[in-house]
Amino acid sequence: MNCHCEGYNCPVDVTLDMIGGKYKSLILWHLVNRTLRFGALKKLISQATSKMLTQQLRELEEDGLVTRTVYPVVPPKVEYALTDLGRSIRPILTAMYDWGADYMQKRGMEINCSMSQEP
Repeated sequence: MNCHCEGYNCPVDVTLDMIGGKYKSLILWHLVNRTLRFGALKKLISQATSKMLTQQLRELEEDGLVTRTVYPVVPPKVEYALTDLGRSIRPILTAMYDWGADYMQKRGMEINCSMSQEP
């Protein structure tokens, strides 16, 4: 694990740095109960460009939250899954979703994100 959050003194700052990227929480959410290939993640997080999705996946891998498995076949097959550390983030993601959903509902805002379904 190579967290790029050295120098922080606050656990909340470390957590936000590790999961606070533009699509990191969505990636983690979709990998909670399953292993997915890049194309499947891209379909689930369609607003992300391939470049941005790749960057976010690399950072999650560097931080030890996601594993990347490459199979030696043609065409190449690459699968992403959560590590034990990554799976431990589920209660945090659920709490964040619940808090945000409550906030939005109280303000009459529509929830329209790929995290809407329970992982």
